[in-house]
Parts: sequence; C-alpha cells; structure tokens
Amino acid sequence: MDATVLFSFGLPPGYRATACRPPNSELSRQKLFESLLDTMTVELAECGWSSLDARAWLTPQLLAELQAEVSALHEADAMAIAGVGRGLGHTHDKSVRRDRIAWLKGDSAPQKALFECLEGVRRGLNERAFLGLRRFEAHYATYEAGDFYKRHLDSFRGRASRVVSLVLYLNEGWQAQDGGVLQVYNRESSNELCGTVLPEAGRMVVFMSEEVPHEVITAQRTRYSLACWFRCDEVPFPIGIDATGPAC
Repeated sequence: MDATVLFSFGLPPGYRATACRPPNSELSRQKLFESLLDTMTVELAECGWSSLDARAWLTPQLLAELQAEVSALHEADAMAIAGVGRGLGHTHDKSVRRDRIAWLKGDSAPQKALFECLEGVRRGLNERAFLGLRRFEAHYATYEAGDFYKRHLDSFRGRASRVVSLVLYLNEGWQAQDGGVLQVYNRESSNELCGTVLPEAGRMVVFMSEEVPHEVITAQRTRYSLACWFRCDEVPFPIGIDATGPAC
C-alpha cells in the first residue's frame, strides 16, 4: 500500500445471495471471513489500514438493504448534521465536515444482520491481534454534492477508546468523476498519500483510529456509507457525545 491505489469493481450480472449468508455453504462463508480477517490483521499491523472487498461476505442483498435504509433516512430528512470534537467541545463546523449521520441501534433486520457481522470482526481481531476490543458503535453517513470531510484522525491520541475504525460503502456504480473518494495518509508521514479508495458498494476500509489520517474529497453526487468504531472502553458514552468521526 505504499503507492496510491484506486479500488473499483462491479458485481457479476445477475448475482444474488441471501443477506449475511454464504454464496455456497456456511463453511465457504466462514473460510472467506477467516481470510478477510487474516488479511485485515496483517495489513493493520504493517500499514495501519486495510481495504477489502466485502461483497461476498456481507452479500449484495444485505448491502442493498442497508443502502435502502440510509437512503430512506436521508430522503426523510431524518439524519443529523455531523459535528467535530467531543463533550463541551462538540461543535458543527462546515469548514471541516458537511456530512449528516444517523446512529444505528440494531433494531431493523438489516442492522441486526450487520451487527452480527461486526461482532464477528470484533472477536476475530481480538483473537488475532489481542486488541482488547470490548464493543462497537456505528452510524450511517450521507454526503450530498459539495460535501467533504477534511483530513483528520478518528480518535484523540492516547485516549485509547476508539481503537479500530471501519467504513463500509453503499454506492452502486460509483465512478471516479463522482468524487467523494477516501484519501488515506501514511501514519508515519501525514503528508504522504498512500491510498485512494473509491466508495463503491461493498468496499470496506479498516484502520487504526489514533494513527491513520484520512479525508473525504468533495462529493459530486449523493454518497452513502456506514462508519463503525471498535472500542476498548466498557461504559458507552451517550450517543453523540464523542462524535469526531469517521463518517467517511
């Protein structure tokens, strides 16, 4: 991942699968998941971030259901303006970020299926990397044309609450000219661009929350994603108190 890489792919014509179930069998799905976890763990250790194709694991059906849910929330104007900072320092600064968010509670069928998958990631990373991840939280994010999120880290250094960030993209047919790409910077040299990720449906990016700077370039059309933090603290903060990102 030392060179800039643009990730892009399309679904095979007519491909269908059941949400969060394997294309062939539970054994094949488990093997695929274990392979994703192995790659994720190695790349997190070596580079601090990893970009993976999660379509076959999460399935096109679940991705479509999640996209439909965030799209409905967006169209109903049910998403909140995202902020920066935490606690009393939490503010809305449109010069830094312009996305809108909606926290997930696991109370719909797609969210329940997703939460099962995210719990598998939490356990898998703990087994492989001994990260001490205790829980996770997640929200949808929407960027309209003209929206962006300037370069930032997802967690305050040394706070050791948000340890690993995960972003899942929900945009079918996204093209480079649509903007909204995620730019990832070298954790050893924050001005060195080491990856550019196209936010197509099923692309999943995982990175160390305190270490890897990243930004969302201005979107040219509506862009949907789902952001998740794996945390090592035990007691949840009230939703919205610690809301610095990623929403990428």
